[in-house]
Amino acid sequence: MENDPLSLAEIVRRANAKAPDYCALSDRIWTMPELAFEEHRSVAEHIAMLEREGFRITRNVGGIATAFVAEYGEGSPIIGFLGEYDALPNLAQVSGAIEHKPSTEGGQGHGCGHNLLGAGSALAAVALKDALVAGSIEGIIRYYGCPAEEAGGGKAYMARAGAFNDLDAAFCWHPGVLNEVMTKSTNATVSARFSFTGRAAHAAVDPHLGRSALDAVELMNVGVNYLREHIPSNARVHYAITNAGGEAPNVVQAYAESTYSARSPDLIDAEGVLARVTKIAEGAALMTETSFKVQRIGGSANIIPNETLYGVMFENISRIGPPAFDRVDYEFAKELRSTALTHEDVLASVAAKDISLKDKILHDGLLPLGSDQFDMGSTDVGDVSWIVPTVQCFTACFAIGTPFHTWQLVTQGNLPAAHKGMVLAAKAMAATAADCIRKPDIIARAKAELKQRTRGRPYRCPIPLDVVPSDLRAKAS
Repeated sequence: MENDPLSLAEIVRRANAKAPDYCALSDRIWTMPELAFEEHRSVAEHIAMLEREGFRITRNVGGIATAFVAEYGEGSPIIGFLGEYDALPNLAQVSGAIEHKPSTEGGQGHGCGHNLLGAGSALAAVALKDALVAGSIEGIIRYYGCPAEEAGGGKAYMARAGAFNDLDAAFCWHPGVLNEVMTKSTNATVSARFSFTGRAAHAAVDPHLGRSALDAVELMNVGVNYLREHIPSNARVHYAITNAGGEAPNVVQAYAESTYSARSPDLIDAEGVLARVTKIAEGAALMTETSFKVQRIGGSANIIPNETLYGVMFENISRIGPPAFDRVDYEFAKELRSTALTHEDVLASVAAKDISLKDKILHDGLLPLGSDQFDMGSTDVGDVSWIVPTVQCFTACFAIGTPFHTWQLVTQGNLPAAHKGMVLAAKAMAATAADCIRKPDIIARAKAELKQRTRGRPYRCPIPLDVVPSDLRAKAS
């Protein structure tokens, strides 16, 4: 249809028109990295941009001060774009450096590219909004400001509060090293903090009077290591000692704690593994005559892929084409790869995708659609995907071989190559959402597929109702 405001050409044009503003937003977020549940300045930046675009803002979604929804339009369908903006600890890095050069010693940094993620999803929402306005087309566009993906599962809290219940389709993306549409499921995960309380004593004079909480933590770890042989082969258990009881070796430590996460392809199985871990904690407390307390601190459901939506998104990215990297982009990526990335880094980033890409510096193609494979990682996007048909893409923002959660990724996070990948993702999401509005049968088929894939099982939030984000902020890092 000529002059169709929802056509791919029009969506691309509108995204290009607003792209400089949202690349600048991404760069501002890059300069103010904030940890889980503390993303106040980042939220303010996103809200200011979306309010200028005419979006209505709902704050404190799900009881989280850094979760919000920006909405534009009336009627149906209701289209959601998922944004993130949390950073990681100890990853402060000077932009464009090819060596580890912290901008602030011990500071945080955007080691997963969430500065790009939030801004890119906002650009998609605004481009689609502009198209609806131009055509006087009915529909509601929502941008979901989602905190704490890295540590806390912000979307799970928002899902628990019903924030996604009336959506017709949800769209998201993640910065990456390759261009692809996600067709995989992921692991579900649940996490808990185990706190042991004993009795302090002088470790030399009267150790028999003490009851060591640190001993309990260590015995629990030994027990969990024995457990690993007796859980399903596709399950994982991770841990960190988050409080060792102090630095004085001549004191019997009266308090210590550790955090454990269990992963499995199904949430029920992950919770079963965590229940066994909890029994080991109980045994460690009995052995040391300490008391223990367990607090669930987070979790996320596995992703439910949606073939209906990812087929449409793949077609749109194919038509848009890959990021148009230039000589400067390639030269920097080549220099970084030769000095700061290893052969193993490169192989790890392409081995499961297309090993022939190991000799490329930046990805200028599009991976073919895969089958419904499996990703061992976890994300709170999974919680959304149980409620509403959801699709996600990755776009090339970084040099091939760049590991996530590293300074090597942070140093590239506000460079032109990263912007180009971000804008491609925004176009792909907005164009796919526009197709859903133009062709309502896409949404109908996507919803039918979701019902079939979940076998009618309703979404169940992995975070208990008595766990609130304010309890976790101090521990989120």
